[in-house]
Amino acid sequence: MNRRSLISSILCFFLLFISCGQVYALPDLGGNRLIYDAKLTANHVSLSGVTAARSLYITLEDYWNVSDLTLHLDYQATQLARGEDSSVTLAMNGTRFYSFRPVIDDQKKQTLTVSVPKDLLVKGSNTLSLEGYITTNRPDQICVPPEKRDSWLVLYNSSFSTTTFTKNEVITSIKAFNQQFVGLDTLSEKKSAIGVPSDSDSSELAAAVHALSGFAKSSRSEEAAVPMLPFLDPKLDERESVVIVALYDHLPDKWKSALGSVSVNSKALIKVVNTPSQSALIVTSEDPMLLEKAGRLLANQTLVQQLDAAEKWVEANTDVDTPDVTVRRDVTLTETGDKLTGMMHQEKSYFVSLPSNRFIADASKINLDFRYSDNLDFDRSLVTIFINDTPIGSKKLTKELSNQDQLSLTIPKNLEISGNFSVTVAFDLELKSAGCIEISDQMPWAFITKETMLQLNTKDRTDLLFNNYPNPFLRDASFNKLAVLLPEKMDSYDYLTIGNLFHLLGKYAEANTGEVIFYHANQVPEDKKLEPYNIITIGSYMDNPWIKKHNKELFFRYSEEGSRIVSNEKMSIDEEYGKRIGTLQLLESPYAPGYGWLAVTGASSKYSYLASNLLATEAAKWKVFGDGVVTDVDGNIQAFRFKKQSEQEAAGILDQIAERSDVLGFVVVLGLILIMVLLSLILLIRKYRKRAGEQR
Repeated sequence: MNRRSLISSILCFFLLFISCGQVYALPDLGGNRLIYDAKLTANHVSLSGVTAARSLYITLEDYWNVSDLTLHLDYQATQLARGEDSSVTLAMNGTRFYSFRPVIDDQKKQTLTVSVPKDLLVKGSNTLSLEGYITTNRPDQICVPPEKRDSWLVLYNSSFSTTTFTKNEVITSIKAFNQQFVGLDTLSEKKSAIGVPSDSDSSELAAAVHALSGFAKSSRSEEAAVPMLPFLDPKLDERESVVIVALYDHLPDKWKSALGSVSVNSKALIKVVNTPSQSALIVTSEDPMLLEKAGRLLANQTLVQQLDAAEKWVEANTDVDTPDVTVRRDVTLTETGDKLTGMMHQEKSYFVSLPSNRFIADASKINLDFRYSDNLDFDRSLVTIFINDTPIGSKKLTKELSNQDQLSLTIPKNLEISGNFSVTVAFDLELKSAGCIEISDQMPWAFITKETMLQLNTKDRTDLLFNNYPNPFLRDASFNKLAVLLPEKMDSYDYLTIGNLFHLLGKYAEANTGEVIFYHANQVPEDKKLEPYNIITIGSYMDNPWIKKHNKELFFRYSEEGSRIVSNEKMSIDEEYGKRIGTLQLLESPYAPGYGWLAVTGASSKYSYLASNLLATEAAKWKVFGDGVVTDVDGNIQAFRFKKQSEQEAAGILDQIAERSDVLGFVVVLGLILIMVLLSLILLIRKYRKRAGEQR
């Protein structure tokens, strides 16, 4: 039975992290001094109650030499707050560094600028904690007031961080190039691109999309994609960092000169070169199979992170494949344990990564192992577990179990969880005589141990819907036999469309062993050869004969002359409007059941590219659902469902047993016991028959 890989990450609640930003230079501070501005949160963050805490996350790239990190916080506190008694404390990676009393204004939000000590910062993800103590009445000098709904402070989503840094201008290794090519500053400023020949053949495009999948996986941005451009596009020369993928005969002369004298007839070469205006990673060979193998090597990020040299030769016997992806049923939420300190409501969130085409099936459980202080008011203290902000169960805390407590809950099937999700463990740590608690008293605490586990049973979502994308184009976390049917003559928009689609598919793909093949319109094989493939078509009725041939099967069809998309049962489309919209349509392959067909199409290549933007990044993907989507240049997006909804087939008893290893083990043991009992009975019967015969 095939299962998809499940990866757990002990990360932030991902909705609070945004990796988009703005980069600009500081010429007055030095030629290579750069500034990167990034939003701290996508949504307003609320600190509600007398005491509350929230965490935000700031990413610093490994190649940044950070000299300063400044926070710009836009906030507003409850109008009832007592400024002289209320406070907010900031902590970076667990170390407190700044406290302030919120300014109270009836109407206006306030702005605070704070510099973070450099020695508190680490490369990668940094945790910024906000701990609030908001009072709305004059408490006794030695007492803490009870929690109130009117005690709140909101951090607005206009808050941002400013990072001042430098970086090495000359890139000397493949590893360093890889990091900077998809760095937050590089992507936000649109300084990178993948270049391919203007008349690329299948091997060049396959190598390019494999390489692109590797870069997409290493990117920390959820909002920016790496574009693919043909060599003839002048925009490629404007990019500071480029990956050049081509057979050696198709390389432009300037890149051949940059490589020098090389022999690539029986090898492929991956090499970093620097020109006065660009840093480039050149991937080339005279052998199409070796060129594609070099692309697969770049898709294996574990190998890429080991390449400290400027060049890598790939031969026929070079091992570039990623290890087989295995399914982990038991997922650990925390590797070392997590402590929560403070009275009243305290919570910890965990992010669990699951392929979006997988959903949580029956008998999935969460086993929480925890302990807590014994000075609580046990009549009012409890722990609650949330899945995607939906509570699934609670348990009252008791003094007898304070040193070792457990909570086991079955994840409800009706939550219909698919793809990435969050698990939140929330403690309500109430103290006795809560109206008058001395500040000096030991604060209550709770500790989530590393034995806390998720036991997940997952299944494929087989419905051909964008809700389940990238199904069916990925299987076992790798490309699932993809045939991409292209126009005969391609322009820059067509290449950008390919780049968009494979950027997001590559971000999901963990393995580099899947099959991708490209066909131009004049190369499409006979129908029989396309039967075992999932099909992606790019282009319009006018420039892709395959789309013209299968026009009647589309949800959004073209007019008889093929110049526009016409109205259907879901949407009325004006004649002129039909000429300037792009569509995404997810259908069943016309050749074989169980295989999918993704049509990315519009009246011209510009509108096909417009539609592909919706499947380029994780942030954009959430705007589409159903199986037919229309978009226009004004940003209007309309999604529809055309295929009838079918009931999920009930799994057979054998399938259910096979899904659950615990039940399967029990059945095996029970079967062995029955066999042993049966053998014992047979031996006993034979024994007594023999004795009876001897007596007679």
